[in-house]
Amino acid sequence: MRFTRYCRSILFTPALAVDRFARGQQSGADISLVDLEDSVAASHKDAARQQAESFFSAPRGSSSRLAVRINAVTRPEGMRDLLALRNYAVKPDAVLVPKVESPRDLEIVEQVLGPACAQVDLLALVETPRGVENVHAIARATPRLKALVFGSADYSFSIGASLSWEPLHYARAQLVSAARGANVQVVDSPLFDMADVEGLRNECRLARSMGFSGKAAVHPRQVDIINEAFSPDENTLRKARKIVKESQARDFNICVVEGTMMGAPFVEAAKRTLEEFGPQEG
Repeated sequence: MRFTRYCRSILFTPALAVDRFARGQQSGADISLVDLEDSVAASHKDAARQQAESFFSAPRGSSSRLAVRINAVTRPEGMRDLLALRNYAVKPDAVLVPKVESPRDLEIVEQVLGPACAQVDLLALVETPRGVENVHAIARATPRLKALVFGSADYSFSIGASLSWEPLHYARAQLVSAARGANVQVVDSPLFDMADVEGLRNECRLARSMGFSGKAAVHPRQVDIINEAFSPDENTLRKARKIVKESQARDFNICVVEGTMMGAPFVEAAKRTLEEFGPQEG
């Protein structure tokens, strides 16, 4: 089955864990990401930047997009990360910018990367109260922005809340609304308990029901569960094709499919499903 959705899954791999690079890239994640931020101690940042280059220069055995999470651009380490990326022989497909709190953060990344990285996409990690407050402006900051990503850990700590679903519902809803309004993807934060399979499935179900297009992962074993949760089954695709076909036959007026009245919102949702996950034929 052909999928065109930009990111159902983003897998994080620490930049110093070179022995895990290949496994991360072969995990099936839509975006395989090497991390220079939270998983790297301050004393090892320079080494991590050097090691991370091999993540992109090694022969690719996967169709996954390759990305890097830099340090916050409001910190010297973030500037050093961007300057290092400019000199990488092979550039990443995308840069995940952490702690984005305003459009200016993304503008700084674009300016520092410069023409050498003009084709690099941007992903914005929103994980602070100020970021959530400004998320609608962030989502429209630049055409290079492909997705908003929710950082539940930092956000929950900053507001004194638990990591459970209910206290963070407002922030998640804000990200979904902003992303969908700007026509970019929106990815939920990872479940940090790598052994909790049922918990992961439940969070995927909740996130998808809210409108998220994907979820981050901290271990390769989580990727298949996430990809399955954020992909339509054949029955869903069949129904989407039927909705579009019936609507077209009625000049895109209201139609009835399997006993349910289908107006414009249903038709647009069906079109989006088919655009992201496969052709309309067959």
